[in-house]
Parts: sequence; C-alpha cells; structure tokens
Amino acid sequence: MNTLIDLFTLSADAHADRTAVSDESGDKLTYRELDELSTRVALELRARGVGREDRVGIHLRRRVDLFVAVLAVLKAGGVYVVVDDRYPEARRGLMLETAGVRLTLTESTWWEQSPNPVVWDEIRSASPRDGELAAPVPSDAACVLFTSGSTGVPKGVVLEHGSVAAFAVNPSLPKLEPDDKVAQVANVSFDAVHFELWGALAAGAELAVMPSLADLVRTDLRRELRRRRITAMLAPTMAVNHITGEDADAFSGLRVLHTGGDVVRPAACRAILGAGFDGVMCNLYGPTEATTAVTCFDVSGLAPDAANVPIGSAIDGTWVLLLDDELRPVPVGAPGNLYIGGIGVARGYLRDPARTAERFLPDPSGPPGSTMYATGDRARDLGDGVLEYLGRSDEQVKVRGYRVEPPEVEKSLLAHEQVRDVAVVVVGSGQDCRLVAFVVAEGEGLAPQALREYAESTMPDYQVPSELLFVENIPANSHGKRDRDRLLALLGERDRSREEYVAPRTDSERYLTELWEMLLGIERISVTDDFLRLGGHSMLAFRVRRRIERDYAVKLPVQDLLENTVLADLAVLMDGQVLAG
Repeated sequence: MNTLIDLFTLSADAHADRTAVSDESGDKLTYRELDELSTRVALELRARGVGREDRVGIHLRRRVDLFVAVLAVLKAGGVYVVVDDRYPEARRGLMLETAGVRLTLTESTWWEQSPNPVVWDEIRSASPRDGELAAPVPSDAACVLFTSGSTGVPKGVVLEHGSVAAFAVNPSLPKLEPDDKVAQVANVSFDAVHFELWGALAAGAELAVMPSLADLVRTDLRRELRRRRITAMLAPTMAVNHITGEDADAFSGLRVLHTGGDVVRPAACRAILGAGFDGVMCNLYGPTEATTAVTCFDVSGLAPDAANVPIGSAIDGTWVLLLDDELRPVPVGAPGNLYIGGIGVARGYLRDPARTAERFLPDPSGPPGSTMYATGDRARDLGDGVLEYLGRSDEQVKVRGYRVEPPEVEKSLLAHEQVRDVAVVVVGSGQDCRLVAFVVAEGEGLAPQALREYAESTMPDYQVPSELLFVENIPANSHGKRDRDRLLALLGERDRSREEYVAPRTDSERYLTELWEMLLGIERISVTDDFLRLGGHSMLAFRVRRRIERDYAVKLPVQDLLENTVLADLAVLMDGQVLAG
C-alpha cells in the first residue's frame, strides 16, 4: 500500500520535466519544480513545528500555489484542511476551528480571517532550510474534508494516505496517462478533488486548474475544455443533467469523463454518448466517508430503454453490503441499506467519537478491527453485483450535488438573535430540489432581506434556502413533530395568494413566467420575482438560456441571465435581443 507522497515521488522521478500543474493565469510548474518548491515549504513548516498528523489549514485562491501547499503539508507529515475561498468567512472559520489547525497558510488580505495565520508569500519565499522531511505511512491521516452535519455543525471526515492513494490508482477505473490533462474544477473542499489532484499527479499527467464548472457554463464549457486541451474530468451530476441537446458535445473531446454526486439522468448520458463522445464515461457513487467513489458503472453499457442509470459495481479493494434493519443480507433484487467496507473507508469523524461509532460499524466482511460505513442510502442489486440507487433513509438531501442536512441549516438560522424558531423543508426532488425555510421571528423588526444576507454570510450558497417565509408558528403533527405536509401546504397557499403578485403583461413575460414555473416547480410566479431568490442557480439559468435561444432564435449569454434575475428585467432584455436581431 502506498502513501500519497509515494505516488507523487514516483511521478516526479519518471516525469521530472513534464508540466505537473497549471492555472488560468499562465503559471505552471513541472514535476521537478513542484517537488523542489513543496520540499522547501515543507521544511519551513517543519521548522515552525508542524509534525506527524498536525492539521494545517490552507486558505488560498485556486491557483498553482494552493496545490504546492497541499503537497508541502503532506511532506511535513501534516494533514491538510483546505477551505474554499468562496465560502462565507463564518463558514471557513467554523471549519478551521472545528479542525483545530496548528496554523493556516493564507494570503495577506485574509490574515485576520484565519486562526494562527502564516502568510503564504512569506513562507513560499523563505530561505531554504536544512532538515528532514517526514515519512508518512499509509495509515497516517492525509486530509480532513467537511460534510453537512445533522447536529447543526459540519462533520470533519478524516481520510488516510492509503485510502486516497488506493482510489487515485484504482485498477477498476479508467487509467489516466502522462499525456492527459485533468480539469481541476471542483470545490477544493469537496472530495471530487481527489480524482483531479491525486489522479493526475499519480499518473504523471497535468492538473489544469480552471474556473469552477458553474463559471465555465456561464461562458462556453466546450470552448474552454478545448482551449485548455482537457482530456479527463469529473463533472458533477448536476452539470451533466443540464448539459444535453445541442450542448451535449461539450465533452466530446475528452478521453475520460466521470460523473457523480447525485442521480444522473439516462437521457443526459445518451445525449453525451450520441454527440461525438468516444471515450469512457463512468457513473461513480461514493460518500466522502469512503474516499470519493466505491462503485463505478460504464455508461456505454446502459440499456436503450433503461429508466435509471445504475451506480455500478464495487471498485477494487472495496466492497458493498445491502443489509436490512437487523444487519442481515437482503436477497438479490430486494431493497436494502447500503454499507461500505474496504480500503476506502475513512478513519472516522474528527474529534467526534460518538458520531464515528454511530456510522462506522464493525465490518463482518473485513479483517479484525476493520469498519464499514453506514451510508444512509438505499439500493438494490440488479444482479452480478450491479447496484441501483434508491434514495435516502434519512432527511439528508443533495442540493446542486452537495450533501445538506436540514438541521444544520436550521441551527445556522437560529443563531440569529431575532429568530425564535425555524423549520427547513425540502421542495422538489433530484436536480430540482431546493430548501425553503419557515421562520418565526422574535418581534417585528426582522426583514426578510436582512435574514437572507445573514444566511449568505454564514453558510455556503448551496445551504442558503431559496425562500425564507415568515410564519407565526411552526405547525406540529399528532406526534409533536414538525408537520412537513402542513408546511408544504402553507407554501402552496402562499404561491396561490401572494399579495405582491403581478401578472405578466407582455408576451415575453408570459413566456418566462411559464418557463420559470416549470423549471422551478413554483405556482403563480410574479413578474417582480427574482430567479435566484426562487431557488434558481447557474445550471438552471443554462436551461433557461437554451430554451430562449431555441424558441426566440437569439443568443443570450448565461451571464446576462444572472445579471438580470428579475423576470420583468429579463423580459426587457429578451425583447431587446429580438429587436437587435
């Protein structure tokens, strides 16, 4: 079993003069340069007290230096905790505080936002030091990644070197080659980065740091992938589900395309495969607690009439178990609770033995002392070990591909001094699901916009409810629990009788009203409504743009939609485009 340092060292020795990492600014490093620079920084970290399994925060922009920092932390024997610079300051601080970082590598402009800060430019340019690097072993922790927590606090998942390294070079997945250019588009705090970063470096390939996928969709995904000569990427399921039809050839230049994170639509897969894509496309499944992916399905094997895309079979070194509520195996074809065992299973939750014991159970299929992870997912075996995903057994949902526990959102909102009670419900399903918060305010001084701004300052954008509805109280059912059905009924009543409703007045407004109601699943949309406030996002804006271009024969960049989010304003923009054409 290898460590991540072992994998990188092998590539650095074999491919010293090849480009290891590049970014949009034009900065790039060869494997030799990356090795030398990360070693110098690692020795500086060692001199500052970083040792075996010390956690080190990394709060840097997505560019070449971020990945230098990751490698340096590992060479120093530490554990990297990367926080995305796009997260609100409060969220970043909570993650780093929860992780208990020894120090944080950050930029001078973010000095006051980081615990125990060390300015990156200072440590990067420090004079070379003598010393010895650490020699991690496969069972040492490599990183901490955070997921949403049902108790209101994000959970820090501790992943070990051996687990991440085994995924990076897993023989069950399409093999990356030194000539590959792997797109780095994932949120760096999200486990998809393991395929991008360690898959590329283990293969001697180039890690091409690009704008986020949402930003790429706003411009021209196909053009940008070709401009950077990308050959391999992991595209979130939400992006794949939205990029169909005339845009399906966006991926046609790739050799390897993975998707994962949510339920992928068969129609989207067929559209991509039928639009000139002749590489390997795989649907991956796996929670952060099992190192990115534990099953894989080659989409080229999808039956022509398939109603669902399977999540596939267990990859090498990993096994999956389908058990009933008494932890007994279920027959082939029967629904069961999905458990995961093998090399990919994480160590557990950082500094949280109670939650670790609840979800990481003794593994009856593994060696003594090994654990299996209780995913909370439901699945069934279609035969020959090929699994079909059936949904969740708890309240956890996926919003834009990210795991969200509604109780965490509720706790964040309850932290506002003028919020007395709150209930968050999920509206819709699959790629169209969104969060709606019902809020009981303390007194009469809290404005909806003020509460939204508070939410946006404390939570990542995917956790911020699309709507904040003020109510006098949260209804309860006969068991004393929050009555979700009654809350949804209140939402429907609001949609039918909103006082601020303004009916469409022009053909363009009527067209957009019908389109938004269909895509967002909301009744009686007013021409004064805001697309983003109703739960819209860049991927849905992409679908809006595609429909407008098809029906009106005009070119309308997604960025224009995101800058004209009030329905009436977008209608005016559309009319102007039609007249200009």
